Amino acid sequence: MATQNKAVRHVLVVGGGTAGWLTACHLARSLNSKSESGVRVTLVESANIPTIGVGEGTVPAIRASLEHLGIRETDFVRACDVTFKQSIKFADWLHAPASGAGHAYHHVFDYPDRSMVDPTPYWLMGHAGNASFADAVSVQERLCEGNFGPKLMTHAEYDGAVNYAYHLDAAKFAAFLTKHATENLGVAHILANVTDVELSEGGDINAVVTDGAGTLEADMFVDCTGFAALLIEKKLGVGFIPKDDVLFVDYALAAQVPYMAEDEVIPCHTIATAQEAGWIWDIGLSARRGTGYVYSSKYTDHDRAEEVLRTYLRKSVGDLADKVDCRRIPMRIGYREQYWVKNCVAIGLSQGFVEPLEATGILIYDATARMLAEQFPPHRAAMDTLAPRFNARVRNAWDRVIDFIKLHYCLSKRDDSQFWRDNRDEASIPASLLENLAVWRDQVPSTYDFSSKLDVFNLDNYLYVLYGMGFGTAVEPLQGRYADADTAKQFFKEMRGYAEHLSSELLPHRELIARIKQYGLQRV
Repeated sequence: MATQNKAVRHVLVVGGGTAGWLTACHLARSLNSKSESGVRVTLVESANIPTIGVGEGTVPAIRASLEHLGIRETDFVRACDVTFKQSIKFADWLHAPASGAGHAYHHVFDYPDRSMVDPTPYWLMGHAGNASFADAVSVQERLCEGNFGPKLMTHAEYDGAVNYAYHLDAAKFAAFLTKHATENLGVAHILANVTDVELSEGGDINAVVTDGAGTLEADMFVDCTGFAALLIEKKLGVGFIPKDDVLFVDYALAAQVPYMAEDEVIPCHTIATAQEAGWIWDIGLSARRGTGYVYSSKYTDHDRAEEVLRTYLRKSVGDLADKVDCRRIPMRIGYREQYWVKNCVAIGLSQGFVEPLEATGILIYDATARMLAEQFPPHRAAMDTLAPRFNARVRNAWDRVIDFIKLHYCLSKRDDSQFWRDNRDEASIPASLLENLAVWRDQVPSTYDFSSKLDVFNLDNYLYVLYGMGFGTAVEPLQGRYADADTAKQFFKEMRGYAEHLSSELLPHRELIARIKQYGLQRV
């Protein structure tokens, strides 16, 4: 009983990297760790384990987190090789490229205003002419294709003309969060290797044993040890649920590529180009490009994967493509059976991973870290009631992420490899996604299809992918329901006008980054 009533006064985050330091920051911010009356937060990490950093993209939710943590956007941009991200441009996902220009579409971050009319059915009925769905309902496709940044220098930090996220250097971001956590939020930082984990008779973790800092005791532990999962799996025995029967990719080849000219255009979006056994990401940071090939070893071999990546790079950097170092990273696709067991919570790769498409990693880790911080248990007994709710919510989040990622693959009409044909096999598609697709063939997706406030991807995210990939909704039998065609046409006209207006006001992306680094943004 005394153990159950024991107050949680100290939490130990085991492992660093982006997930570990985001978690430490959220905990310290919510638990007032700077104060003597607050909960102490300590992070222990090895000095010898590099940040994996497969993907270097984020989604707009990260802006709210950075602002919540008291981080200046100017400092973040300057320290982490940051550029802005307004979209993911998907190239060649619908069809294999022919001799001419291939198919491409944007999943932009701005959502249409539906206060006057829902533009989706009217776009389906052809009232926007030949415009793509994203171009009809948002200004961002044009801004991305025109290489404009998402904000003006007169915008305050974290504000913009349109919605946006960031591209960043993952290693620099982890270092930046380390400095902020220790200097501004009161997090204690220990460099040491964990050699053992001590359990109590009841199965709780009592302490971790290290090679350089002795035995570290705490009341609660967060496992951020990556795929190693030293606490949640190795010590507590929590199993892993593989999802490689749904999402086939299991390796990434990562490469850093220099710009060929100082004034080279920096795309304000991630470029994701489909290949024979996966896809290549291409992200422009301020000082270099981050690229890589995410692929399935079941459908190709490692040598062929490297050949595919270098062939892609050769189009932009010529013979330098043969000299770029490629780092091969195995990926464990799936998630834990439970994420919070006893007094241990898994966040980061130890919790789960699907693949870097749509920047799901940082998104889930940031969201679950903040949820833990804002619903942190006051004493040991509270963990037993909080853990099941946390586990259910996180499991639902992962399942919905898997649905959304699979959507990109199963809508493809590519027939150039078995990888793409198998992705269309209904046996590999989650039942929940199949059900939604069946509904959406006969009616336009709506907010009622996304009832949970905790869904990571919602209506507009699905609309951009569905109609970017040419999904067919049989709107003809429904036309009698939609009597606001004139309003919709005016909406589409205003979108075109607003896109032209912003294009005349906004700075080129590279110039915006340079000015922020030189002058800084206005404080919130």
